[in-house]
Amino acid sequence: MPSYTAPVEDMMFLFEKLRDNKNYNELEKYKEVTSDLVKDILEEAAKINQNLILPLAKVGDENPAVLENGVVRTPPGYKEAYKKYIQDGWTSLSCDPKYGGQGMPKTVSAFFDEMLSSASLSFKLYSELSIGAYNCINHHASDELKNKYLPKIVEGKWSGTMCLTEPVCGTDLGLLKTKAEKQNDGSYKISGQKIFITSGDHDLTENIIHLVIARETDSPAGTKGISLFLVPKFVVNEDGSIGPRNGISTGSIESKMGIKGSATCVLNFDEATGYMIGKKDKGLNAMFTMMNLERIVVGIQGLGVSEIAYQNSLAYAKERKQGKTNKTKSTNGADFIIEHADIRKSLLNMKSIIEGERALCFWLSQQTEVSLNHKDEKVRQMASDFVSLMTPVVKSLFTDLGMEITSDAMQIHGGYGYTKDQGIEQLYRDNRITPIYEGTNSVQAADLVFRKLFNKNGDIINKYIDLIRTETDLDNEKIKPFTKEFTYYLNILTKFSEWINEKTKTDKDDVSAAANDYLKTLGFVSVAYAWIKVLHVSFKDYNENKNFYDDKINTAKFYFDKVLPRAEQHYKSAISGSSNIMSFKFD
Repeated sequence: MPSYTAPVEDMMFLFEKLRDNKNYNELEKYKEVTSDLVKDILEEAAKINQNLILPLAKVGDENPAVLENGVVRTPPGYKEAYKKYIQDGWTSLSCDPKYGGQGMPKTVSAFFDEMLSSASLSFKLYSELSIGAYNCINHHASDELKNKYLPKIVEGKWSGTMCLTEPVCGTDLGLLKTKAEKQNDGSYKISGQKIFITSGDHDLTENIIHLVIARETDSPAGTKGISLFLVPKFVVNEDGSIGPRNGISTGSIESKMGIKGSATCVLNFDEATGYMIGKKDKGLNAMFTMMNLERIVVGIQGLGVSEIAYQNSLAYAKERKQGKTNKTKSTNGADFIIEHADIRKSLLNMKSIIEGERALCFWLSQQTEVSLNHKDEKVRQMASDFVSLMTPVVKSLFTDLGMEITSDAMQIHGGYGYTKDQGIEQLYRDNRITPIYEGTNSVQAADLVFRKLFNKNGDIINKYIDLIRTETDLDNEKIKPFTKEFTYYLNILTKFSEWINEKTKTDKDDVSAAANDYLKTLGFVSVAYAWIKVLHVSFKDYNENKNFYDDKINTAKFYFDKVLPRAEQHYKSAISGSSNIMSFKFD
């Protein structure tokens, strides 16, 4: 089984030193969220993830969730762990105190999401969609529905799901067939089938609150006719108590490559009682509140799995002997593999990406809170545009690089990495879903280039580039070699953005073919931007903690020397166009 130590020191460094968003620091509701409080939370989070949840990863992989006589049973130990998990209040961490939550910002809850992803992605998924459902209900439902359902979801006694996909539609939700028929009492009867529903059924909670998109009988075809409904597994009585079973049944559980402890279900809705959330035919707008935040969390999953893969690779490289280096330190036998240049390069690649991603995610967490809570509408909108721009980047880049890092981790472990004994191959299998669900990474890339760079609020990408250009114009002589190199790649991103903008008007196939390359160029430059912010603090406060900051500076140097150049490679590949791709004849 892999070992894991939560990177609390690095997380606290970000919270204490990179909490530099002026608009975020103006939010009154978080004035009392001090470093001491956050440190206490993260240390407790580390304990429950390392001691209670980490062992569940192997258990869930070897004893997957099963469907027995219509009942979904989670792996051994899950029910006991979940009971402790909700008793300690972890489901309520980022929720509104009005409904029993602790009211912590995303700048704190994102760290917990990362830890939980490292410890056991399967276990995490049972509560993750509950927070997504909470956010959607809280933003779009009536006060009656909020008061009736949110306290139990926040407490963790009830869980939530997101029911979009059907056998006939995945990304193209306009093809859905699930129907909603209005009743005299204002409720609806929901009928249809949903597939690939994460935590669609299980035995951890008293009730499961499904958020289901469906089409009213008189609504138009396509995405314009989709509404959103709250459909509980058990009907809830007027007094809040659990009533009879609703018309929902589990058809099957998917047999999957990874995340086997998570029950991914086929759900059948047979005239199940549901209640509309938000306005008729505006269901996708409401659902995307849940999906957009969830996509960021999926990116964090990739980061969390990468972190545990790196930790175990580093530990293994320090104890495994194989071959001799050019500067061997052994007088008899072999050197530890960490002395080999290629292994060191792989480890530094992992480390520089992971720490840069964590810093970028912390920047995005601040922007998210500003977009939701700032008093100034213009400030909120600008932050919202930046979050919208970076959501597909974080979702896709972090998960794609998670595949690279878990693959490298297997390689470092050699034959032991390929066997189940070390648990490294499970990290690869568990992470493989992250580039797929919540919108495949290619869909994210298309969404980025066709919808997010420019919108009704203007030229968002250049506003972002202007922001980071201003924030990386620093005087410190020690940082100038980094900022000079950064400017070179920022100019490439600018040229690439202009190319995309022009090609959108003349040849959309070129844009489609370049979408993934563009996303990665934007991603690698954005991670470099986060590293510049880290370097600024590292040079300024160097004498406070020399060893820590030396590590940061040297890790950043590797990123700028060995990783950031990928941005230019993607640019050069993309601007070759799509003519060969589209004219090629496949036999």
